[in-house]
Amino acid sequence: MFELKIVTSFSAAHQLREFQGACEQLHGHNWKLEVYVAGEDLNKVGVVLDFKILKGHVKEILDTLDHKFLNELPTFKDHNHSSENIARYVAQELAQRLEDPQIKISRVTAWESENACATYYP
Repeated sequence: MFELKIVTSFSAAHQLREFQGACEQLHGHNWKLEVYVAGEDLNKVGVVLDFKILKGHVKEILDTLDHKFLNELPTFKDHNHSSENIARYVAQELAQRLEDPQIKISRVTAWESENACATYYP
C-alpha cells in the first residue's frame, strides 16, 4: 500500500450555529488541510497519482471555500461548518473527482489552529 499526502490551506469566516461559546460569534480561521490518498499499485509511470493532479483537484474544492463566509454556502446549509465537516466535505468532493477506482482517500485533516484539528476517515 502506498499513501500520498499534500498540505494546503484556505482562509474563511464563519459563525457556528447553536454553539454555546465564542465560536458562535463571527470569526475566521486560516485552515491547514492535510489530504491523504492511497493505492495498492503504481501506474506505468511508477506513481499512485501525479501530485499535480491531486493538488489541482484539491485546489478546485478549496476555491469554493477560500475567502468565503461559510454560513452562506449551500454546502453547509444543513450542518455546521466545523473542522470535522470541512474535512468530510473535502474528502467527499475529492472522491467524486478521482477517476481511478483503485485510488482511495485515506483521510483528510483540517487544522483550524496550530493546536486543534479534526480528521475524517472515509
